[in-house]
Amino acid sequence: MKKTKNIVAIFAMSALAAICGFAQTPEKPANPNYDAALAAKAGGDDSGMRSYVFCILKTGPKDASITDKKQRDEIFAGHMANIGRLAGEGKLALAGPFGKNDRQYRGIFILAVTTVEEAQKLVDTDPVIKSGMMIAELTPWYGSAATMLVNENHKKIAEKGQ
Repeated sequence: MKKTKNIVAIFAMSALAAICGFAQTPEKPANPNYDAALAAKAGGDDSGMRSYVFCILKTGPKDASITDKKQRDEIFAGHMANIGRLAGEGKLALAGPFGKNDRQYRGIFILAVTTVEEAQKLVDTDPVIKSGMMIAELTPWYGSAATMLVNENHKKIAEKGQ
């Protein structure tokens, strides 16, 4: 009887050890292309990701009422200058316009901040927002930290100056 109990106990412990071993998540292998300095520069976590705020710029309530070409040109010149300023400060990772669409979408910003409140303060500095020509819809976004490297690389591929 004692021998049977020992065999059952050994079997139970072996089964438990096997189950525990299978339940463990294997460690992911190291990435042979990993560049620690580049990851730090981009602000990435150990998955190469980081938090941003995604902004969709949409046609605003005053867009149709601003019909003077000179005024519109000045507002858009200020908009482009603001984009340059935010990118230069490292607060704007990516920006660009949308093509024609039926959703009133005008463009996007990916802002290198972690809260919608921070992002709102940044977009509120833009002349197209101040004028009411556009409105900004903001939402947290978790994406590749490599997005932070777009601006410096864009300068290397844009034949015309920015």
